[in-house]
Amino acid sequence: MPEGDSVWRAANQLHQALQGQKLLASDFRVPRFATLNLAGWTVAEVVPRGKHLLMRVVGPDDKKLTIHSHLKMEGTWQVYPPGGRWRKPGYTARCVLRTAAADAVGFSLGIVEVVATASEDSIVGFLGPDLLGPDWDLDEAERRVRSAPDVPIGVALLDQRNLAGIGNIYRCETCFLSGVHPASPVSAVQDVRTMMTDAKQLLEVNLGPGRRVTILNARGMPVGRMAGRPGYWVYRREHQPCLKCGTPIRRGVLGKLNGDEERDIYFCPQCQPLPAQG
Repeated sequence: MPEGDSVWRAANQLHQALQGQKLLASDFRVPRFATLNLAGWTVAEVVPRGKHLLMRVVGPDDKKLTIHSHLKMEGTWQVYPPGGRWRKPGYTARCVLRTAAADAVGFSLGIVEVVATASEDSIVGFLGPDLLGPDWDLDEAERRVRSAPDVPIGVALLDQRNLAGIGNIYRCETCFLSGVHPASPVSAVQDVRTMMTDAKQLLEVNLGPGRRVTILNARGMPVGRMAGRPGYWVYRREHQPCLKCGTPIRRGVLGKLNGDEERDIYFCPQCQPLPAQG
């Protein structure tokens, strides 16, 4: 599942390429919108909302629609010069938008739909405060997380109804930085605010180019991009030594969330002990 920073970068790339451009053609390769033709419409803006992409377009009659997409596990948006050769198989394309300046193609998108811009809340209104958005509200995010004290903190951080933008990587890394086992109940976590503040910092550090990293120095600058240095504290480092104490990192699974399959968790059993039960 893409993290919030990936969606932010995708939205930024699309906005830079399409904002203000008139669509020469549109091709929605999903049955519900297969006959929709937005040729002649102008792209007003492309914005992220958590892990959702909202492309707002305006018609010749000033009608406003939003192309909503979600990358899910394998989706990606790519921008090409007009008529450029695609780097992914054509049969995986779900949405194709052509302008005089660029072609934008959404491959393997988990969700593609078009709604009235005035009705965007019907698709993203359930989301909690966005860690990378102008609506970020630490107090509200903490309130939502703490409203379910028996839920594991690793599940609460992934629940986009609590706060929008954290995926499995940042879930694992944030828990490590706070010395909290992902399976610990919310009630056992003393400082949820610091966890969310750490997650926000990590997301913001990774908005630019280069590989994603979560290892920062005392000034908040990434050091994991240096040659030969690990990029993550624990994520996908099973059996490798903890970078703080040397204990081998472990992998486990943690519950189901809103019908999703169980997700892997990575943690240091020494730095992140699971609280005793009862």
